[in-house]
Amino acid sequence: MIRQEFIDVVTNLGMATLKELKRLSLTKDDEISEFELLGMPHFNEQKFAKLCSEKYNIPFIDLKNAKVPTDTISSLKKRHIIKYRAIPIQKTANRVTLATFDPSVVEEATKELTNVFRKQVDFILTNISSWRKLYLGVKESVDDLINNIVEVSGSQVQEDIKAEDISDDVVTFVNRVLAEAFVKKASDIHVEPYEKIFRIRFRIDGNLVEVAQPPKSMLAPVSSRLKIMSQMDISEKRKPQDGRIKLMIGGKPIDYRVSSLPTLFGEKIVLRLLDSSNLQLDMTKLGFEQKQLDVFKEGIYKPYGMCLVTGPTGSGKTTTLYSAIADLNTPDNNISTAEDPVEFNLEGINQVNVRKEVGLTFASALKAFLRQDPDIIMVGEIRDLEVGEIAVEAALTGHLVLSTLHTNDAPATVTRLLNMGIEPFLVVAALNVIVAQRLCRKICMNCREEKKVTEDELIACGFAPASASKIKVFQGRGCEICNNTGYKGRLAIYEVLQVTPKVRELILRNASTDDIKKQAIRDGMKTLRMSALTKVAQGLTTLEEAMSNSASDQM
Repeated sequence: MIRQEFIDVVTNLGMATLKELKRLSLTKDDEISEFELLGMPHFNEQKFAKLCSEKYNIPFIDLKNAKVPTDTISSLKKRHIIKYRAIPIQKTANRVTLATFDPSVVEEATKELTNVFRKQVDFILTNISSWRKLYLGVKESVDDLINNIVEVSGSQVQEDIKAEDISDDVVTFVNRVLAEAFVKKASDIHVEPYEKIFRIRFRIDGNLVEVAQPPKSMLAPVSSRLKIMSQMDISEKRKPQDGRIKLMIGGKPIDYRVSSLPTLFGEKIVLRLLDSSNLQLDMTKLGFEQKQLDVFKEGIYKPYGMCLVTGPTGSGKTTTLYSAIADLNTPDNNISTAEDPVEFNLEGINQVNVRKEVGLTFASALKAFLRQDPDIIMVGEIRDLEVGEIAVEAALTGHLVLSTLHTNDAPATVTRLLNMGIEPFLVVAALNVIVAQRLCRKICMNCREEKKVTEDELIACGFAPASASKIKVFQGRGCEICNNTGYKGRLAIYEVLQVTPKVRELILRNASTDDIKKQAIRDGMKTLRMSALTKVAQGLTTLEEAMSNSASDQM
């Protein structure tokens, strides 16, 4: 969260307006929201830093090309770096020099950090982008996290497992894997057995990366340890099982959704990491362009109707739906969700886990919701005609319904509903808005560099000839921070279809997906390809990522 004192500094120097700064103060406590100043039209970071240096009598140094040893930076805990916007850049026997971009924090930080280091503390000012470059190199200590892993819930070791089968070394190894996955922001952990080896892979920014290949002798105890933690039956190795692990890592609650699968050479175990602190519930930060966000909000703020989010597995549909639900979560709304499974707990929302084995399906949950005086209903996925018909009926009887489908783009969603057997006039009456989305990998800002691309290549990708000559294309060179991939993090691209009168008319005539798409574009819809190319023009992702994530999009 941005400090009020820093807001005062920025506004007093005329670098940004209060209106522009207001949204920065709403971000999470563990975010460096000041980085967003770099994208504001009136903010000049070099001028700002030099003016602050003169006004507060603190030396200014541009650290753009500075090489600071990792052990120097890591001498201050990350929570202190975030709290005081201060990074150690030099240490001697009696003195520590720290860099900050916020002069208002220096007096308070000097008092506390003098006690932390037990040395004299000096501050220098630098510009925000240089400070950000250093901050991106700050790493959590895996060893520290291992010592601070706390199991929130779990079962006792079952009697048919001998104590020596799960040694302290195995427990430490499993804890290290869980901590490393957390530090590297992996979304999944794969424990995979083969004939002579077994390997562990992390899915990072959508790609699987091998991180370890332990001795095959460790497979059984590692599998047993994970199954015990996730409260599975460790004696059952012939059929798939599901479980859940709840841990506190680095003071943060982390859920691991666990699945085991019998394979030829043992059980493969996959853990999905669910970090509620990383759940982005602010719709303005998801990646929507302003016009797309306005259309989406208009759809979800109607008193009734159906709003659908589509895309492949792992494209961020749940996050988009949760952000919409969070925006609608007010004391005067009764909101119920049916999910398979519930990924994050949201206070004030009635969340239901679908359980087919006891007859609690999406359809039965929806029917029950309609007897619970609902205002807003979210159903995890419309998979068949029964669920589709109940959802449409609910949308037509005064309820707002949010759900997902698996389709390639927004116009194809209409065709999918019609192919399920839902009548065109019901689809037209129920639909408010359809959102299609994908996730693109973001270029690592630490090693970003310009890439030479010809105008003809840009035009072939979809850029307009008039703008192709002005576009600068970037890529990541690869560095330690991004594990030499050139990418760090992911961003969403969206296609938002507003059901306009002309689109409704086409649906009633059973028009093709292409016809609906062309009309939607004429009505102002940006396709996935257009949205992806916008992110390329903004220098946020590469041309290759944009093209691969909108490959099915024919403009």
